[in-house]
Amino acid sequence: MSVTDSARSPAATARRAQIVTATLDLIAEGGFAHASFARIAERAGLSSTRLISYHFAGKDELIKAVVEHVFGEIGQFMAERVAGQVDAWGRLRAYIEGNVEFTSTHRSHMNALLEIVLAGGLPDGAAADRTAESYLETILRQGQSDGRFRRFDPRVMAIVVQRSIEGLPFLLHAEPDLDTDAYARELVTLFDLATRT
Repeated sequence: MSVTDSARSPAATARRAQIVTATLDLIAEGGFAHASFARIAERAGLSSTRLISYHFAGKDELIKAVVEHVFGEIGQFMAERVAGQVDAWGRLRAYIEGNVEFTSTHRSHMNALLEIVLAGGLPDGAAADRTAESYLETILRQGQSDGRFRRFDPRVMAIVVQRSIEGLPFLLHAEPDLDTDAYARELVTLFDLATRT
């Protein structure tokens, strides 16, 4: 039986966060397979792997918590970037620029996420994709309704925008010195031209 975050004691919540952070760091540094319970316990300063098993039913649940942690950070980061935008184009531009900025400034988090994806360990990754795409579709439909965007299939455009953003961690893995500001500018220009009336 899983305990909800609100039902956990502050000490249990802190311990779970400690384990998640240790797991995230290990995966970012050495890959998905590197994050054994023994290494996680050592990194987190735990006396035994049983403390991991006490807080997580298994590695799948722990990896799910790691992914949720990263997605939560992305969501909070993006909400701050998009909040002040008054129109659909401003929200789309902020979404693109914010995602590129997060990927560039949180490389260890994105490396860990990339390692989890490549290892096939992403729990229900399709659901996360659908959420992002649905959010983008809403922006795109609003822009069409307002007359700022031309007529196109919002779902197709949302998928293309999302995939162009999701490709950046792969590029940074191969080219760590990639100019991410230039990458963001090119994407903004590309999707401005692709969507405008």
